[in-house]
Amino acid sequence: MIKVGIIGGTGYTGGELLRVLYNHPEAEISVVTSRSNENKKVSDVHKYLRNIVDLTFTKTDPRSVSECDVVFTAVPHTKAMEIVPRLLDSGIKVIDLSADYRLDFEIYERVYGVKHKDKGRSAVYGLSELYREEIRNSSLVANPGCFPTGAILSAYPIVSKGYVEQIIFDSKTGISGAGASPTDNSHYPNMAENVIPYKLTAHRHLEEMRSILKGVRVSFTPHIVPVIRGILTTAHILLKKTSRLEEIIELYKKYYKKDPFIRVFSDIPSLSYVRGANFCDIGGFALEVENDRLVVVSAIDNLVKGAAGQAVQNMNIMFGLNEKTGLFYPGISP
Repeated sequence: MIKVGIIGGTGYTGGELLRVLYNHPEAEISVVTSRSNENKKVSDVHKYLRNIVDLTFTKTDPRSVSECDVVFTAVPHTKAMEIVPRLLDSGIKVIDLSADYRLDFEIYERVYGVKHKDKGRSAVYGLSELYREEIRNSSLVANPGCFPTGAILSAYPIVSKGYVEQIIFDSKTGISGAGASPTDNSHYPNMAENVIPYKLTAHRHLEEMRSILKGVRVSFTPHIVPVIRGILTTAHILLKKTSRLEEIIELYKKYYKKDPFIRVFSDIPSLSYVRGANFCDIGGFALEVENDRLVVVSAIDNLVKGAAGQAVQNMNIMFGLNEKTGLFYPGISP
């Protein structure tokens, strides 16, 4: 049995890790920490876990998870780098859900505006479908951001063939992507019956996309829409040359044929198909021949495949389990 610790268990991602891991047949949640809710019962904060998770939040201290085999760090950006070195030095494997280890350190410092305190640390980018073998042998996995997960997976097969000149990602995200603390954009009167574009050309996740989709010009604009969960990404892929649509679809199916959480189909994905599940649905393939533009749509649950589910998928790979373990169930529809 894998002993699991969660550092930062009070937010949406921490709660989702608890929900997903509770029914995992090979994992035991040993410790959940929280700075703001120390000594409170988990079920008093995450009330949907009443009579299910019988744990109490402990102090956020690496020593509290010293008996764990793996720790998920679900903490704000800039905080993980203060915790991760001590965990690794103790022989604990770490899956970090912040951005602290996703980027080259120079890019991280430019994008996040802070000095990195753990420069030189080697981490594997935890996009399971692309870096499975590297994840298998790693002690530190940098779990991808939610927007990059859906975006990169929607474009990578055709990018890998060298067919792409430029990609413009247009993403619509549910309100939960902003976290549990209220903001102007998540305030109901501002959000209801509305679509709010933000950070039109300068979202932090853009550099993450560019770092994986190398050799291709990448642009990205996110929008908040009045749903709770999910990210629907429309990828406008500008090709170097025209290809037949049937060949492109077959390329995607072949590329992802061994990936249990990628579903490729011809119709347009829906958020309701992936809500609460770890799937990334890819479809809606359309080709605008006169402009050499391919359109591909992806759908994920931002809290599952975009965060906690993918993190558990990475844990499965790191510990030699079937990566579907504890994760292979359908979404909630309608």
